[in-house]
Amino acid sequence: MRKHTLLRRLHRTLQPRTYFEIGVRRGESLSMSRVPSVGVDPFFEVSHELMCDVHLVRTSSDEFFARRHPFAHLPGQMVDLAFIDGMHLAEFALRDFINTERHCHPATVVVIDDVLPRSADEASRGRIGTAASGGAWAGDVYKIIDVLRRHRPDLIVLEVDTAPTGSLVVLMADREDRRLATAYDEVVADLVSPDPQGVPPWVLARTRAISPEALLDSPLLAAVRKARHRDPARARSELRAAWERSDLGAKDLTP
Repeated sequence: MRKHTLLRRLHRTLQPRTYFEIGVRRGESLSMSRVPSVGVDPFFEVSHELMCDVHLVRTSSDEFFARRHPFAHLPGQMVDLAFIDGMHLAEFALRDFINTERHCHPATVVVIDDVLPRSADEASRGRIGTAASGGAWAGDVYKIIDVLRRHRPDLIVLEVDTAPTGSLVVLMADREDRRLATAYDEVVADLVSPDPQGVPPWVLARTRAISPEALLDSPLLAAVRKARHRDPARARSELRAAWERSDLGAKDLTP
């Protein structure tokens, strides 16, 4: 299943009230939304028909989040479904997640693209080899998977085997948590390294990844929809219980 198919089915299954994406490009993913939406991309050239009430922002994600009320366009200024597909570098993707989480609730679903490169070329910080000649390029975004698990064990972090370069689905956001922001500079100092990247075998072989169908068929997504209407503490409790009951892979992948 391709990443856009997963995203389309998440829209259908979750029926989010609001949608946010970083990396609009030609608007293919944004065209799936039917709810108030915000899209951020400094170089978007939308060619797909958009059928939602949308605020398009032609700027970097850092500048967008620096605004006083970046989500004033959304009811409640909160995000139900987010898709992060910006710069294919670990430090940018991590920063985008940190900033997005501040506008989420426990039942928000955050999808991060390009986390499972299939080769060292696809995982390079610069476009080399097949990526340089127009092939898929994931960059080193895969590095944030273990960062999230190490620094935020409260999150549910699911690697999903989508084509071509994998997706990450993150649940149980906590807008008040500052652990990642506090550790950011130290973490990034360890993440950034010159090419070629030493991509772990579990990334290349996708041994931790679940199938998109397993995620979409899981009762966990129904629990997400219900949890939107709970207070944060109860939402987290119900989602954690639904996760523990699920068969979506190992429950402890902390590095």
